[in-house]
Amino acid sequence: MSESSQSEPVGVILAVDPDRFADVIEALRRAGLTVTGEQPLLGTLSGTVSEDRIPALEAIDGVNSVDRERTIRLPPPDTPIQ
Repeated sequence: MSESSQSEPVGVILAVDPDRFADVIEALRRAGLTVTGEQPLLGTLSGTVSEDRIPALEAIDGVNSVDRERTIRLPPPDTPIQ
């Protein structure tokens, strides 16, 4: 059996040209991005995409940056300092 050609989806945060937001977001969707949040005035959006599609997103004209989402977990406030 062969492995799947697509990798697991990862969360990404993108900065795009706010003056061309609608056009850039449409190109991102065509490249495989599933949009989960939009901030058009700031020129940022979030979404999920297969890990192997990130270079395609970065190559789209109007995309300034693509960053993987990161999860930071803090210990409960009553945990002793180590």
